Amino acid sequence: MSNPPRKLTPRAITAMKGVEKIAALTAYDFQTARLLDEAGIPLLLVGDSVGTTLLGYDNTLPVTLLDMIRHTAAVVRGVRRAVVVMDMPFMTYQASVEQALRNCGRAIQKTGCQAVKIEGGEFRAPAIEALVQNGIPVLGHIGLTPQSIQILGTRVQGRGEEAARQLIADARAVEAAGAFAVVIEAVPADLGARVSAAVRIPVIGIGAGPGCDGQILVVNDLLGLSGAFKPKFVKVYADLGAQVSAAAAAYKSDVETSAFPGPEHGYE
Repeated sequence: MSNPPRKLTPRAITAMKGVEKIAALTAYDFQTARLLDEAGIPLLLVGDSVGTTLLGYDNTLPVTLLDMIRHTAAVVRGVRRAVVVMDMPFMTYQASVEQALRNCGRAIQKTGCQAVKIEGGEFRAPAIEALVQNGIPVLGHIGLTPQSIQILGTRVQGRGEEAARQLIADARAVEAAGAFAVVIEAVPADLGARVSAAVRIPVIGIGAGPGCDGQILVVNDLLGLSGAFKPKFVKVYADLGAQVSAAAAAYKSDVETSAFPGPEHGYE
């Protein structure tokens, strides 16, 4: 009888820096989480990208804390080994440190996840520090932060030396506050490498080049389930969207022609 896989921790993710690259993915449901966990993905982020991938919103801003709790709890139920991180949605932590403590604590209690992700650099350090001091591991997020879409848009961040220095300062502030790792999104590849070299915690890139300590992608993009939407930094590993459409069309044809159900699909 084989032993169950050893459950990873945020501290184990930190220890991967300089030892092995971290392959992280988003997940939003039990079955997908189970498959990704069985594939050996060490970190699963229940992203607020659930708003655009599953709920049909134009951006992540309408996603609620209840949405995130429901999806994160489902992912946790599907995982035996991976670290599960819940993305804290818009305006559930920004108002004050007290708000961040209250809502992030609720996230941990209600879902069983091991960490939360919040966006922001130097200015977010007090909240990160308070969360870590109160036993809540934090994954940081700097660079292009989707919850700031109304201000930042979708532009690449960190272009120009002043902007690059600020992102390095942001990463150092997140590290000093106690985050176990930090996501950096949509920055030039050379800056992704500079930020990774500037801190002792893993820097997990998304559109930040190969010099980061790891990479993260939205699982729907990876599997070809995002339609025509394909950011430059995405590599599609399967075309499940086309397969699902073809399967549905074949089923429709079988029903219309009475090819399904057949005798083997019924009961005596």
